[in-house]
Amino acid sequence: MAYFRAMFALDTPKRKAYLYMHLSILLWGLTGVFGRGIHLDAELLVWYRMLITAISMFTFILFTKTSLRVSRTSFFKLAGIGTVLAIHWVFFYSAIKASNISIALSMLASQGLFTALAEPLVSKKKFKWDELIFSVTAMIGIWLIFSVEKSYTRGIIYGLLASFIGAFFNILNKKVVDEHGPALVSFYEILVGFVVLSLYMPIFIHYSQPVKLLPNALDWVQLIVLAVLCTHVTLVLSLAALRHLSVFTLNLSINLEPVYTIALAFLIFHENKHLHTGFFIGAAIIMSSVVLETYFQSRSKP
Repeated sequence: MAYFRAMFALDTPKRKAYLYMHLSILLWGLTGVFGRGIHLDAELLVWYRMLITAISMFTFILFTKTSLRVSRTSFFKLAGIGTVLAIHWVFFYSAIKASNISIALSMLASQGLFTALAEPLVSKKKFKWDELIFSVTAMIGIWLIFSVEKSYTRGIIYGLLASFIGAFFNILNKKVVDEHGPALVSFYEILVGFVVLSLYMPIFIHYSQPVKLLPNALDWVQLIVLAVLCTHVTLVLSLAALRHLSVFTLNLSINLEPVYTIALAFLIFHENKHLHTGFFIGAAIIMSSVVLETYFQSRSKP
């Protein structure tokens, strides 16, 4: 099939992009596990994550002697996208804290649907019914994996908000990633996101009064792995893939992230009490939607 030829034959930039995309999604799958393992409120978790990631990216830029120069217009665009990213992460980890990994990750399936609806409005792209159909198909797959309980309503709302905002992150990034390298784009977005959260942090601490402000030793280890491997590396890989793939393809493929993360949650946190036939059916539907969408795009585009 065209999809698998694209995945394993690395003789063209587009085919390499498919490999980068799925590697980044696999690493993203660990973020939900760390979200539960790190004992900090969502806002503090994201603040530390962005701080460490910004340091890691700045070190990389200095080592590679990459120029930090961007136009004022580009900087404000990156600043806006970085703010969107910070808000997306806060809602994502809030969903995990308010429910569990499985519920929070299952909501990410709606990101493809939000992209199919929003991208024509933001990018003046022609609306495609096939994208909407594949998005709904993926959502059905996620819905079949778990039956959502009413006690997780708050987590579900946070998860849907994270998915909605996350769709705009990739849509907006598509406009700037072609102008600058992935490393530079990621650095400015993370840096601005960190600054925005830093301005918000005194308000959060005053009104929320979190029990824990400083990570313990195990939290620090998880934060460093989360920031460097699951954030720095994955952002650069995903932005590199976005240069040669559509926003919809990237966001739809992110539907595989819940499958990876939920499987890890079963293994590490023993959430296997939710495992049933519907999980395997739902996973098969999600993967099929990704394969079929990529196949049809490969038929319609050179």
